Order: sequence, then structure tokens, then C-alpha cells
Amino acid sequence: MKTDVLIIGSGGAGLTAALAAKDAGADVRVITKEYPTRSQTCMAQGGMNAALGNVSHDSIEDHIQNTLKSAHGEADEEAVRYMCSEAPNAVAWLDEIGVCFSRTPEGKIAQRRLGGASAPRACYAQDYTGLKILHTLYERCLKKDVEMFSERYLVDLLTKEDGSICGALILNMRSGELEHHFAKCVVLASGGYSRIYDKYSTNSTASTGDGIAAASRAGAKLLGMEFVQFHPTGLKNSSILISESARGEGGYLLNSKGERFTNELAPRDEVSRAINEQIVAGEEVFLDIRHLGERFIDENLPQERKLALLYENVDPVKDLIPIKAVAHYTMGGIEVDNKSQTSVSGLFACGECANHKVHGANRLGGNSLLEIIVFGREAGKSAANFVFCDEKCQNDFDFKKEKSFLDALIEYKNEIDFYQKRTELGELFYKKVGIIRKESQLQEAKQEIELLKKQLPLMGVKDTSKVYNTNLMEFIEFRNMLDICERVVSSALARKKSCGAHFVVEE
Repeated sequence: MKTDVLIIGSGGAGLTAALAAKDAGADVRVITKEYPTRSQTCMAQGGMNAALGNVSHDSIEDHIQNTLKSAHGEADEEAVRYMCSEAPNAVAWLDEIGVCFSRTPEGKIAQRRLGGASAPRACYAQDYTGLKILHTLYERCLKKDVEMFSERYLVDLLTKEDGSICGALILNMRSGELEHHFAKCVVLASGGYSRIYDKYSTNSTASTGDGIAAASRAGAKLLGMEFVQFHPTGLKNSSILISESARGEGGYLLNSKGERFTNELAPRDEVSRAINEQIVAGEEVFLDIRHLGERFIDENLPQERKLALLYENVDPVKDLIPIKAVAHYTMGGIEVDNKSQTSVSGLFACGECANHKVHGANRLGGNSLLEIIVFGREAGKSAANFVFCDEKCQNDFDFKKEKSFLDALIEYKNEIDFYQKRTELGELFYKKVGIIRKESQLQEAKQEIELLKKQLPLMGVKDTSKVYNTNLMEFIEFRNMLDICERVVSSALARKKSCGAHFVVEE
């Protein structure tokens, strides 16, 4: 199967890239291991930043400075300026294609303030912003006849003898067969890796860093892997996300004594550490939105009320919401240039799997949806331009034939339960590679990962069937997670001083 541009991932970044490449005249195919409407983008509830000034005075320069401050010196100013300057155009484009943003009484796009912002800047659609953007993008792709292949799992990227990318090796989850999808270039939009923290993450079980691991094996450079953002308000028992919009609309953070202990709208790394300090001191922590009133909550925060009722059995209209800080977003990823090109010819990346150097050590709330639109469009255009302008991609799709990881699984034994090890790994990372880090604990985590990698041949799958073999897919995910964990720990050990989400304390 051949196409011009092969996109791995069908979240907001992937679908935006698909539309941009299609509009540029390229043939486009999207590969996704789930279904487009189930991607992680739907969990971005609070809003999308753009300095429109619809509610109060704001400016693009203020947006730039807020982003740079939140990034703790680790962002590239030129990239930040580009993203923030493109933000009004990105929102206008979404509005044009049908995203149903909430409105002010004057009919303008409504905006709310999120953590780290100097003004109400996040354009929102109640507290379903990412979901409504995602569904609109998907409908647009269907209208444009973008080719979609769901329930396909990325095993590895296909490379030519010169190391350039010419497609991907894909596992068809329905049939169990391997497929070779050839392309003149590949855009990775496969999401982040927060699920290495297992149950201590707001992310879906699909956020296992597959694209980043595959890109690294293909020779792409990774950057900033130590920077993992912890969201202050995950539900205590389930880690389900309660959107920052709840605090943006005036919610309080309280401890067991009923005391407010931090600035609720400070950058996420600061708020998460403050919550962690309370919990370590023996306090429980709660989000309080009762004072906002039932009518306001049902109109502006309906999803947050439903989630609290469903997963915590509390009604935010009259009850406090028990919360904890959990892994939410990964700033690190595949290093790309200003055209979303990786260090490997023919390989582009966008969205959470990519590091465009705009988030640095701590992402500003509301910038994730902005990034996937701005750089998703840029990646799609760049990929199409590569197809039409680069002589290399006019060659045949002769890939370097290598033994697949799946071929070796035949010899793997089933003596160790990798599901148990995955749970233990999540516990290990939350405690020792989490909100607060110590060098000795990072070293312990490093040793455990090395041991797990050595034991991998003893963790073979039990299910030998082909059709919908989720046991096999989850084992491949675990293998990718170990590769990602190794990079996160090594990057954390290399950075000796605290910086944003990477907070180191003395022994």
C-alpha cells in the first residue's frame, strides 16, 4: 500500500496535518491504533490560548512572555513567537470550519483564564473544548476523503539503505497480519508518554510513547524527555482529569483544614508541588467549586460535575472534590526544526510526540491545543512540500529489510507477568521519577529499568491467536514504555539542577 504522506496518529495534530497536506495536493493516509474520536485530544477540556482580547485586554506579546516564563528558559523564543502570533489565525480557522466555541453576550468567542496566564486567553467550548475540536477535524477529514485506517498499531518505521524513511510496518489488530504502508514521507502525531506512570496519569492507556520509541530506533533525536508535567487536579481515586477550567472559573484548592494554601492559577509545576507538599504532610487536598453555584457549573463546567459524580461519587455543587497531582503531559519528545522535520530525512512530527521547543520545562495551560493546530498545519504543509520538491522521495520504496521485533517473540518464554511489572513500573515512576526527584531514587529507577529490559525475553505473551490479540499489542506497548522510561531517567540524571517540572531536592 502506497501513499504520499503517511500520518501516524489521529488526534488533533494528526488530523490537522492530514487536512493541511490534503489541501496542498498530496495523497494522505492516516493510521491510528484506536479511533479518531477517542484520541487524547478530547481530554483537553479547558481551552485553547489566543490573544483575542474578547473579555479583557490582552496581547500577543503578553502571551509570548507568559509562555516563556512558564518554560523556565528551556523554550526557543523564535518558535514561541511564531506559535503565539499564529494563535488568532488558528482559532479563526477552527471557527470557520465549524468548531462551536462558547460565546460572549456580544457573540464573540468566549475566553477564560488558565494557570500562568496574565489575562483570560483560553478560547473554550464549555469544558469540552478538545472534544469539539477533534470531532470537527474528523468530520472535515471525512468530507475531504482523507484515507483512514483504524485499529492499526505502529510496530516500526521503514527505512531505506541511506536511513531515510519510506513508510511504516503496521500490525492490523483485527486480522493479526503485518502490513507495509509505504509513503514518500511520514508524519508522526502519535501522542505523548504519560502512561508510563500507569494509574497515576490522566491520559488514556494508548499514551505509551510508541511513535517516539519508533522514531528513536530509526535514528531520530529526542529532546527534553525529563520534563513531565503533573496536572494539579486529577481525581484522587481514579486520576481522571478535572480540567483547569474549574480553577480558571474561580475554583479553590483547600486542605483538610479548609485552608487555601497556594495560588490556584500559578503555573502547573508550582501548584502540583504545593499539593504534593500538603499530601506529604498528611493533609488531604480538595477542589472547591461549590460557591460558583449549580446553574453556573451546569452551564460552564458540565463535564467536571459528571466526572466527579461518576468516578468519585461526589457532587461538586455541594461537595468538595478530592484530588491529587498526576502525570498529564510530556514536554519532551522528538526534536524537530521550524518545519516539523526531524533529524531523519522523510520523517516529520507534530503534537505531543514532538518537541517544537515551545513548552520548555513546563507547558503553559491552554497551549497544548494551540500547538497541535499551529504545528499540525505546519507539519502537513512541510510534508506535502517534501513530497513535491525533494528528489529523494521520487525513488522506489526499497526499504532495508530487517528482522522484525515480532519475529523474535516466538522464542520468548512466559515466565514473568509483564502486566504486573507494568503496574510496578508506574508505582516506581510516580514515587521516584515524579513531582519531586532525588538522584539516589533516579539511580534506583534506572537499575530497575535495566533489569526489566533484561527480563523482557521471559515475559512473552500467553495469547497466540491472531485476531484482536490485545495481549500482543500491550506487550509491544510495554517494550516501548521501557525504552521511553530509560530515556526519561537518563535525561533526568543528566540534568542536575531543578528546572520547571524537573524538580530535584538534596538527599
